[in-house]
Amino acid sequence: QDKIGKTLEAEEIPDMDKKVQDAGTVVVNAKNGKGSATLSMAYAGARLGKSVLAGLSGRKRTECAYVASTVTDLPYFAQKVVFGEGGVVKVLPLGELNEHETKRLEELKPILQKEIDSGIEYAKANELAA
Repeated sequence: QDKIGKTLEAEEIPDMDKKVQDAGTVVVNAKNGKGSATLSMAYAGARLGKSVLAGLSGRKRTECAYVASTVTDLPYFAQKVVFGEGGVVKVLPLGELNEHETKRLEELKPILQKEIDSGIEYAKANELAA
């Protein structure tokens, strides 16, 4: 999915995976507890919002989003989508996963399903579900 990521040697991937997962903690530690990685989250939110608005105004944009999906056996998944005048107009395929990614996805599916179930139950209890 990522051109640079595909250049990593297979033995480097597990370490890089861990570093990406722990990136927020690394930022907090680097700031000696005097802040957090909220700027990164703000940038991601602004970028997503800009793409949604561009799509709604007729300029299609591709971004990653957490959406109802059929690319796995999970009912929701984060993947690339195309935003257009109707909101999400196309959900793109995952692309080819390497061995590490395939293994990690299978390991995480039960955890993701529990989180999805929890979110659905919350929405139902709070009259957010359609």
